Amino acid sequence: MTSAAAPVQPTTLENCDREPIHIPGSIQSHGVLVAVDANGVVRHASSNAQALLGHALLPGDVLRSSALVAQHSQIGALLDEGLAALGAAADLPMPTELEIEGHSFDVVLHQSHELLVIEFEARQASSDALTGFAMQAHRAMEKLRRPRAAINDLLQLATQELKALTGFDRVMAYRFRPDSSGDVVAESRADFLDPYLGRRYPASDIPAQARALYVANTLRLIADVQAAPVPLAQAAGSKPLDLSAAILRSVSPIHIEYLSNMGVGASMSISIVINNRLWGLLACHHMGPRQVPYSVRMACDVMAQMLGATIQAALARKQAERQLQVAELRTRVMESVLHSDDEFTGLCTHADALAASMHADAIIVSEHSKLCTEGGISDDAARALLQWLDATHAGSTLYATHALPLEAPAIAVQLAPWCGVLALPLDLQRGSWLVFLRKEQIETIHWGGKPDKEIRPGPLGPRLTPRGSFDLWKEIVRSTSEHWAADDLDIARQLLAELVRAQNARHAELNNARSHLMAVLGHDLRDPLHSISMAARVLEKNNGADGNTGKLGQRIQSSSSRMQRLVSQVMDMSRLQSRLGLDLQPASIDLVQLLADLMDEARTAHPGMQLVGHLPASLQAEVDPDRMAQVFSNLVSNARHHGDAGHPVEVHMQATPEGPLIQVRNVAPAIAPEVAGDLFTPFKASSVGKARNRSGLGLGLYIAHQIVQGHGGSIGYEHEAPHVVFTVHLPQRPARPPADPST
Repeated sequence: MTSAAAPVQPTTLENCDREPIHIPGSIQSHGVLVAVDANGVVRHASSNAQALLGHALLPGDVLRSSALVAQHSQIGALLDEGLAALGAAADLPMPTELEIEGHSFDVVLHQSHELLVIEFEARQASSDALTGFAMQAHRAMEKLRRPRAAINDLLQLATQELKALTGFDRVMAYRFRPDSSGDVVAESRADFLDPYLGRRYPASDIPAQARALYVANTLRLIADVQAAPVPLAQAAGSKPLDLSAAILRSVSPIHIEYLSNMGVGASMSISIVINNRLWGLLACHHMGPRQVPYSVRMACDVMAQMLGATIQAALARKQAERQLQVAELRTRVMESVLHSDDEFTGLCTHADALAASMHADAIIVSEHSKLCTEGGISDDAARALLQWLDATHAGSTLYATHALPLEAPAIAVQLAPWCGVLALPLDLQRGSWLVFLRKEQIETIHWGGKPDKEIRPGPLGPRLTPRGSFDLWKEIVRSTSEHWAADDLDIARQLLAELVRAQNARHAELNNARSHLMAVLGHDLRDPLHSISMAARVLEKNNGADGNTGKLGQRIQSSSSRMQRLVSQVMDMSRLQSRLGLDLQPASIDLVQLLADLMDEARTAHPGMQLVGHLPASLQAEVDPDRMAQVFSNLVSNARHHGDAGHPVEVHMQATPEGPLIQVRNVAPAIAPEVAGDLFTPFKASSVGKARNRSGLGLGLYIAHQIVQGHGGSIGYEHEAPHVVFTVHLPQRPARPPADPST
């Protein structure tokens, strides 16, 4: 029992990208197709067998017993050989030429799942007409053996040779972009045709399922665009026949309209496949029907494979040259990073070279609040981008886009004309980035017709018509840069991996040095300092007649106290970095009394300092009194060191609904942004060499921040002209247990 092929759902705008083009249920009219199972029983057969072969073939027939095989023993031999190969998973018979009913056919066999498919393609050209073809094809292939030629020059040569071999009116070479749109980069055409060179065709012209077929079956001939397809009859219960590898597979109605709108009567496409991807396409068009003999097509396919191999070698050579240059640069960068005082300086030294290696127009190097830019991007734009990266991509390994204004319209105006961003996070916890930038690629695309598909009445009624006209359509594309290629991303990942390794090595070295320093400070200095302090007190009590002994004792006492504070800070730092915490011991105390006592001590130690308090009568809080005294002492000391001379240091305290609020104010210019971002960071470069605090290590504010954070509070800086203001917020009750201050 037989049935027609299952009806195919009409193709619409909504489902055209899902059209099952590999199972169309029909073939082109210039040949016959029959598919048999392992027993030789016909499962599928085209309805034109009687017209072309002189014998009808129906599903359910045993092909070996048919009149066709009885009259043409060569078909029986091919069938037996094909079925034997099918069962043994061996190679199928090679294509051959047969004379059937006075007509020449190229007979091609292939396997479709468990079925053997035999295709009889009518040959229009005689064997004599193909006599000189082999030599012509050989000469064409020799011309394409030009490994050092530019890729587009090779493609142009290929279009010329294909046009000469096949006789098509137009032969074009497409080169696909990362977004799957294709540019016509080479063309050979008849003089009466308009040029398509330089036009682009959108990715939608070749849907995903069509791309898959172009990779699996690299040559496709449509001999007559206007010819009606021939249906396949199939045995009842059979699945639709997969025609992915068939040379006679019929054509999607969408593609038929596409070609018709271009005025094309026949077409042939040959895939250029590189690394199993559709890299390009050789497209042949003829204004009327044209059937290219199978042997000619196979030679063209071999030419395309040779062309693909040559292009792949050229791309690999270019990639290798770039990789070598980048590796040499990466080595120089790593040497600078490892031998410089800090990673930031090492990267900034090579910023221009790094940008060039990534084909970037600009580069940003940031380390916390420090900023280095090259290529013309403003500091304000760079900081806006870095803030956006910190807010949206903190913790990511790599971020790349060619259309930042479309992804982040809120910062698009600030960042114009920068659209391409490739960002490498150098420190996931502290917001350090290496960012490559590309400018907006304002280009006029010469589309091969308006790229937007439209619905209008077509041959099949109101349905999808890909293009109503193939006149040149121009479109200005904005807000995008050149795409970051796979090579760019690979190079960026390698650079990031090297920087992370260098960073880890530097951190390990610094941690070892700090551990050794802290051990020395904690063990070898505390006892001598204690002895010096005791001796100073004795000198201070045993004041001589001239009073100089007492003054000398005071100086020694002051110096030893300062050194003891430094040792305590470093030991606190050691505890924090070892994740031991600061061992807070909260108790219920009067913050006003604590702060008043500390202010009295500061006035006694520094008689010239003006210290003004604005305190309530009392304010109870549950805090660690020693640690909180450390916080206030650090803030007052910081204000004394950095405030303008002649102006008082003000201390304010008040109760708020959220908890106690303490402010320390001093008159001073605003702190520079690059310094303000690191105020609560240990060992910051801005603390080194300060004329008014030469002994500082930059630990005071860091430890104060950790203490306040350990209490569940917060500490921050702002400038309220003319005052620099540090504000401490404490909760009504302490966090229990105290937060790990190292996190």
